[in-house]
Amino acid sequence: MASAPNRLPPARVTHRAMTETDVGAVSDLENLSYMFPWSIGIFRDCLRVGYTCRLVQALDGIGGYGIMSMGAGEAHILNICIRADLRGQSVGRRLMTWLLDEAHRAGQGWTFLEVRPSNRPAILLYEQLGFAQVGLRRGYYQAVGGREDAIVYRLDLDQWGAARERAANKVRPER
Repeated sequence: MASAPNRLPPARVTHRAMTETDVGAVSDLENLSYMFPWSIGIFRDCLRVGYTCRLVQALDGIGGYGIMSMGAGEAHILNICIRADLRGQSVGRRLMTWLLDEAHRAGQGWTFLEVRPSNRPAILLYEQLGFAQVGLRRGYYQAVGGREDAIVYRLDLDQWGAARERAANKVRPER
């Protein structure tokens, strides 16, 4: 099957730590990707306080990012974004795996995240990675015409090895 035009194969991206010089490009990607984006100041604050801030580096610039806080035995994935032309190529899965591996190595027991119920591709990914729904936050997200709930997911990092193995062996359906 021929690849879509302007798409980079997943092997052509790498991961690295975010730096202060990346914040402008990260904020630009956030603004292109979300109706209610984080401000550039929030990204700067995440770096300043020492959150785990990671980038997907594509040949033509930043292809995505993930922001995670850790403490008290828990990791919280606060923001994850993959550039539109790289979605559907396992780039998000690779970034999530990297973040989860970091949390596990840091001795965190659990990872939590919230996701909009309308974000079906993200929900599918999180469940394939072994996350389980543990709650619902009513009216958590801004939305056009009001608010949208957030589904709360949790992953037991002590079981991450098994979940990681399942995710690595997951076969994606043909399109």
